Parts: sequence; C-alpha cells; structure tokens
Amino acid sequence: MSGSFAPAPAPAPAAWKLLLLCLAASGSLAGVLEMERSVTAVLGKDVVLPCRYRAQEGEKVVQVTWLKQGPEGQNVEIAVLNLEYGEHIQEPYVGRVLRQAPGPLEDGAIVLKNAVQADEGAYECRLITFPSGNFEGSMTLSVLVPPLPTLNPGPPLEEGQGRTLAASCTAEGNPMPTVTWETQVRGTNSTRHSSHPRSASVTSEFFLVPGRSMNGQTLTCVVSHPGLLHEKRITHVLSVAYLSDASVRGHEEEEDWQAGKEGVSLKCLGEGNPPPTYNWTRLNGPMPEGVKVKGATLLFQRPLTPDDTGVYICQVANRFAAKEVRASISIKESELQKVNVVSASVVVVGIIAAVLLCVLVLVVVFMTLYHRRKTRRISEKYEEELTITRENSIRRLYSSHSTSTRNQTEETLHLRGDSRQGSLRGDSLRGTSICSVLSEEAEGRSYSTLSTVREIETQTEQTPAPVLAPEEEKEEKEKEREEEEEEEEREENTIKAAMTHFVQENGTLRAKPTTNGIYINGRGHLV
Repeated sequence: MSGSFAPAPAPAPAAWKLLLLCLAASGSLAGVLEMERSVTAVLGKDVVLPCRYRAQEGEKVVQVTWLKQGPEGQNVEIAVLNLEYGEHIQEPYVGRVLRQAPGPLEDGAIVLKNAVQADEGAYECRLITFPSGNFEGSMTLSVLVPPLPTLNPGPPLEEGQGRTLAASCTAEGNPMPTVTWETQVRGTNSTRHSSHPRSASVTSEFFLVPGRSMNGQTLTCVVSHPGLLHEKRITHVLSVAYLSDASVRGHEEEEDWQAGKEGVSLKCLGEGNPPPTYNWTRLNGPMPEGVKVKGATLLFQRPLTPDDTGVYICQVANRFAAKEVRASISIKESELQKVNVVSASVVVVGIIAAVLLCVLVLVVVFMTLYHRRKTRRISEKYEEELTITRENSIRRLYSSHSTSTRNQTEETLHLRGDSRQGSLRGDSLRGTSICSVLSEEAEGRSYSTLSTVREIETQTEQTPAPVLAPEEEKEEKEKEREEEEEEEEREENTIKAAMTHFVQENGTLRAKPTTNGIYINGRGHLV
C-alpha cells in the first residue's frame, strides 16, 4: 500500500555511537544486507530489483527506501516502504514500481514493470533496522534492447550474371547484435556497423555468382543477442532465373513409327525458372489432322499415316530466354500394309482377269451361236436353191435331149458337205468355182453342170414375183423362155469348156494335169 508520510528522523551521530557501543558491550552482532551488483532487464519486460536483509535474532527492518542516481549524480527517490505506514511510490513511477512480496520488510525487493532504456542506471537500497541501525547497498540496471532483424533480397538473380548481391540482413539492438549466415550456397559476406545513442546496428550482405543449381536453395540470416532467449533466424529462398536446353522424347524410337501404329506422342522436355511454356509447330506446313497439342506433349489421336512425315518444332520459353528443338519424323510402311497392298493388287488383277475371261467366254459363245445360226440359214438357203437348180437342170436336160435321154436313168451325184462349205468359204472362189453333176447313161456317161456359186447367190436373192395381168404374164413367160435358152447355151459352153480338163480312163473321169492347180477328184469334188 502506498501512502504519504514523513520518514522517521535519523538518530544523531552520538546516539549511533552509543548504540554501537551498547551492542558491542552486550556482545550482539548486526545482520547482513544481500544485494546484487548488476541486474539486466529486457526492453519491454518486467525486472526485479532485489534487496534483502538477513536479520539477527531480535532485529527487524523498519523502513526500506529505493533511490536512483540521476544524470548529474544526484539521488532521486523512487519508493519508500515503511512497516507502520505502508508504501509510497514517487512520480513518475506510479504504476510501474511495485513491492515484490508482502510481509516483513526484510525482503525489500521491488518490481520495475515494462522496462525502458531510460530505466538504465545505478540504484540504491537503504534500510533502517531496529536496533541495528541503517544499512545501504547499490546496483546497476542495464536494459537490453533485443534486435528486430530484417532481411532484404537483392536484385533478381539470373544465370550467367557475375558476382551479385543475394540478400542483406540488418539487426539493431543494445548491445550490438551479431549477424551470421547459414547456407549450402557458396558465397561471401561483408559486415558493417553503426552506433546510435542507446543502441547499435549491424548489416551483413551475402554475395554469390548465380547458377541454376542455386535455384531453390535457402539462405538464412542468424541473429544472436543477449536480450534474446533464442537466436532469431530469417530464411530466404533463392530464385535464379534460367532456362535449360530443350529436348524431345519419343522420336528416338522412330524405327517403330510405322503406318497404322496407334498411341504415339512426342513430349518436349525443358526446365526453367520461371516454369517455361511450350509451343509445337510443323516446319513448312500446318499440323496434320488428328494431332493435338496438350501442354508439352504432341498427341497423335489416330493411327499414323505417311502424311505425318515431317519436321516438328518445339519452342520452350520463359521471361528469361527462349529455346527450340526439332524432331524429324519419318513414317514407314508396315509389313502388314505391304502385304495388304500386294494382296489387294493380286485380288484386283484376279478380278480383272476373271471379268476378261467371262467377257471372252461370252464373246466366244455369242460368236459360236452367231456363226451356227448363220451357217444354218445359209445351209437352208443352199438346200432350197440346190433343189430349185436341180429341177431347172433336169428340165433343161430333158428339153435338149428329149429323144436321147428320156430312157436314160438319171443319177445325180450328191454334193458332200465339205464341197458345199468349200464353195462358201471365200468370195475369191465364187466367180471361178463350178459345181458339176455327172449323169451316167446305160452305155456311157454324160455330165451336166448344175450351177455356179454366183448363180446360187443370185437365186438366193430372188424374191417372189408379183401377180401380173394376163398380157404381162405372157410377156414375162416369153422373157423367161429366152433367158432359159440363153442360160442353157451358157451351160453347154461351160460343160464343153470344163470337159477339156478331164480324161476318161476305164470308165472313170479323171482331171488332166494342168498348171493352174485345178483338180476334180473322182468323186466330182473341186479341189
């Protein structure tokens, strides 16, 4: 409890001497004042100023007074602790100075709250005891100002720079703090100091040569000070801008890149700080259809084709630099595809051959049927015309040899199929070929020509005559008779001319050897 009261008057020097003489005479001894020489306080913290009297039997402390030595050497009263009147705290320490523990004044320690640097200095503790008298002791109070370190990064670090400031660390306190560095990075540091009225500061700078291996490494500033319970650490992560060389993974397996292969991709590899971006292009042309760019990967979302052959370019870039890499891709035809092509070719050739064969068979069948039909028609016409010709020949023979040949047996030599076909093979023989019919009489043989091929052709082209009037019919009959007579004369001349080429031996008519190659065999065939 604090209060305002007048301190007890100090005994006169004569009384002190008397008191000491009495104590000495009685053989009693005084107590001991226990007090520390120096006390350290931390800025902003509470500090205890100890003052303890170890009393003897029958002694007691009546009053404790605390004083502080001013800047000019004078003492300034802080607090008075009295056994009877309680506590008295002087301005400006009201609220900042308290008695540490209640009870007897043998423990006269006080607590100085929220210490500031102005609290530094010399303090005195004075005790009044009974009956031993007055005791006093002094101490020095130091207020520590713990540092508040700060770390400032240097300029941006880039690979390829020379010696560059990585970071600086500054700490100010009382007394002067100590600054050191902890790191795995090779570098050097320099330190400078500066003093202030109640503190001192220190600044340490760390220098290094930036490299990509330093990116992500830590640089720690360590500050130690008596006012700190533990060292203070500030960690800085180094950031070094760089860009590695780019490469492409996937094209080294180009020998496996065959047409038809699925699930193929190219991946662009590149590291840097900051992280790089990737851009895929194709040299001298756009990207093929079905190819997708996904970040650093080029995806072929369909089977490979020969059109995918080309040079693909991957560009890696960040704010520090830009680099590119090229991958030349060649798509090979697969063995299966070659076999398929060959098989397809064989199949196509086979189909074409089969179609041609079918066409050829159809043509042959058609031509065969056509020739058969034509031959049948010609044969029918020939038989019909041959019958007509026979009748006309017989009629003419009867008319010219009516007296000599009526009793003769008429024998007509039938023409063979070979001589018929031979008479129809070529137009070149139609004018010169002669069909002869040999007639044998009872005593001798007579020959008559049936017709020529040309006559046969002419007769095949005849059409039935239209119905005429009686007068016109008579004229037409007369014309027919005249034509028949002329025809008979031509046939006789032809027979006579033909008989000059034959000779009769032993009842057989044989051809005379001639140079024109005409020969009629014994059967009446023209060769």
